[in-house]
Amino acid sequence: MDKIKIKGDASLFGSIDIPGSKNAALPVMVSSLLSKENLNLHNLPKLQDMNSMISLLRNFGVSVNQNNNTLTLNSQNLKNSTASYDLVRKMRASILVLGPLLSRFRKAKISLPGGCAIGTRPIDIHLDGLSKLGVDFEIDNGFVKGRVKGKLTGTTITLTFPSVGATENIMMAATQADGISIINNAAQEPEIIDLAVCLNKMGAKISGAGSNSIKIVGVNDFYQADHSIVTDRIVAGTYIIAAVMLNKEFTVKNINSNHLNSLIETLKSMGANLKIDESSITILPSNKIYGTNIETAPYPGFPTDLQAQVMALMSLAEGTSQITEKIFENRFMHVSELNRLGAKIKIKNDTAYIEGGRKFKGAQVMASDLRASVSLVLAALCAEGETQVNRVYHLDRGYEKIEETLGKCGPSIIREK
Repeated sequence: MDKIKIKGDASLFGSIDIPGSKNAALPVMVSSLLSKENLNLHNLPKLQDMNSMISLLRNFGVSVNQNNNTLTLNSQNLKNSTASYDLVRKMRASILVLGPLLSRFRKAKISLPGGCAIGTRPIDIHLDGLSKLGVDFEIDNGFVKGRVKGKLTGTTITLTFPSVGATENIMMAATQADGISIINNAAQEPEIIDLAVCLNKMGAKISGAGSNSIKIVGVNDFYQADHSIVTDRIVAGTYIIAAVMLNKEFTVKNINSNHLNSLIETLKSMGANLKIDESSITILPSNKIYGTNIETAPYPGFPTDLQAQVMALMSLAEGTSQITEKIFENRFMHVSELNRLGAKIKIKNDTAYIEGGRKFKGAQVMASDLRASVSLVLAALCAEGETQVNRVYHLDRGYEKIEETLGKCGPSIIREK
């Protein structure tokens, strides 16, 4: 099992070009199931989750041709609408195939992804929305089984929570339903907009993506399309936070800075010195970083996917900070490992209390999930001595060869088997 060793007191210089977004790429790849024509995708990140999704799509009979960061998908000869546990267990995004498969086959059988429990994870929001389009569901032996009598029929759906995955799943299913569908209380993330743009290129009629109300007019035919994936705002935010922690001049390129407004506001309130352009952000050295209080929220609020990274920064800041986690109920697993590195963080219910002014010291730590693992990397860059991060396969799900990406910009990061 891979591990990485990071030397602390790291230097950081130059710039990083941000790759395509994993969270945008996965639903766009799934959308190929709706069409019998080629879907040509560009600017895809090179990540383990991409490989997992390719395996899942091939299981259904999708033809996949990959050339570097470009992918051509063709779903003309789909052969089945069932996905086993082995195919979906690595990735919660696997549930996104449900809507498109029900649209094509009128039936689907998908293993519950990643051990999700109905009622405590947003999958119930997916099922409620798809049910309103005319799907009958049952949960049996760890599988979601869906069946449509006749054809999906457009309707108005109001989500109980603006779930990104549920918005994507329902939006894809509704593209070929009879009549008009409205999704109220829809997720507004940039990844929703990117999926809608791609679907419209394929022939869908979607308006309002990026707002809290999305309108989908059902169509019968889809066409060949080309689409370039939007860049990854979470990866961008991670490297911006790293530069603030190291207090170095550094530029993050190939981004849409508007997608990072909540992070920018938070960092500025802490004293960070940022030069912001439309497609890049340059971090400049600042005199002092101060603690602050944040609460995670659906977009355009502060993203839960940057919560762990900013917590590492808060440990170095002057004064105390608080983070209230409102999206996921169990997303403080990195706290014990940050504390091993010298942080002083306490948890009470859904809030973390961070004592600032700490100094990180190298130690062996264990990654528990994707964003938790990268917060440990950021802390290690600032630590005294060497840190070893174990179970870094989590990192490979969301960051392209982080040891090479950062290694080109100064830090000493070595991967070992």
